[in-house]
Amino acid sequence: MAQPTFRRDIVATLLQRISQERQFIQVVTGLRHYASADLPAPPQPAWIEQQWELARLRATGGQPVILVLDEVQKVLRWSEVVKRFWDEDSREGRDVRVVILGSSALLMQAGLTESLSGRFETLHATHWSFKECQECFGWEPDQYIFFGGYPGAALLIDDEERWAQYIRDSLIETTVSKDILLLNRVEKPALLRQLFMLACQYSGQIVPYQKLLGQLLDAGNTTTLAHYQKLLEGARLIWGIPKYHGSVIRQRGSSPKWMVLNTALMAAVGGMRSSDWRSDAARWGRLVESAVGAHLINTSFGRGIEVFYWRNHQKEVDFVLREGDRLLAIEVKSGVFKRKHPGMDGFMQAFPRARALWVGREGVPVEEFLSYPAAHWIRG
Repeated sequence: MAQPTFRRDIVATLLQRISQERQFIQVVTGLRHYASADLPAPPQPAWIEQQWELARLRATGGQPVILVLDEVQKVLRWSEVVKRFWDEDSREGRDVRVVILGSSALLMQAGLTESLSGRFETLHATHWSFKECQECFGWEPDQYIFFGGYPGAALLIDDEERWAQYIRDSLIETTVSKDILLLNRVEKPALLRQLFMLACQYSGQIVPYQKLLGQLLDAGNTTTLAHYQKLLEGARLIWGIPKYHGSVIRQRGSSPKWMVLNTALMAAVGGMRSSDWRSDAARWGRLVESAVGAHLINTSFGRGIEVFYWRNHQKEVDFVLREGDRLLAIEVKSGVFKRKHPGMDGFMQAFPRARALWVGREGVPVEEFLSYPAAHWIRG
């Protein structure tokens, strides 16, 4: 692995991968100081001041020092302290290079944009891809589609009940409790949990908020649901894909297409074994489509690529990628391939400059599609 190099920027990483901070520390050479704010109680801003001073003490003889602050979103007003110390070092010529890690994209981004304008570069570390799981664990495509990209759970897949319990307790519940409820104002925690469960149940489907209101207890209103959706998106659990109209204004008013960002979430809360999913063609098809959607979203973060769906009356296209003037329509077919596809035909008529791509039967094999990022397919 090549050694990382850093300009004197704040590198803000939205961390999702288990042990990635330890891997980062192992490959970085030179002076460094690592500290994690993942403490029983959220630390005060003075915690950052202490860690920064320790890093300064290491910066002797004109050598740069790398300061790594992990789970920094748990520190109250963290960005204000970082800005103050960063500006002090800039004025006095101290070469402290800062890497900020966090598992809550929403809180990280808020802190960055509020106080650190022009001082940072954002790197997105998303869920593990199929290629990473294949290289590390030797997984086949069907294993990745069901078990998803959580490396910490990989050793448990031979005992599916234990695996599912681990996903629910160690990943879902801790993320909801620590990264969302502890750090955000949530007046109806039970409603947020219900919304997450329904998002897993309806992954790959377009569900209007009004329909969700009818299935949720104490649901409040659509504004509350939209806010809770943003919190779940910020924790990188689910994503609401907007409808593509060719008009930004109209996109904001459409119902989202729900998508889990890791199919392990969908499988673990589904309460069924992998063989049950595989034996039901319709259910397995939704899991495959969710794996494709999660792959597109995860590999598009920070790349200038937008992910949509398209629908016009009864005509629908699973995914639409847009990058500048490029437009790619993607249809996922895990079952019998049909010769007539009114959805894709309708989209190509409406947007004749777009390209079409089929994933699955008689198209690009799912294994091949999951092996390359979204940029490869829209630019190919």
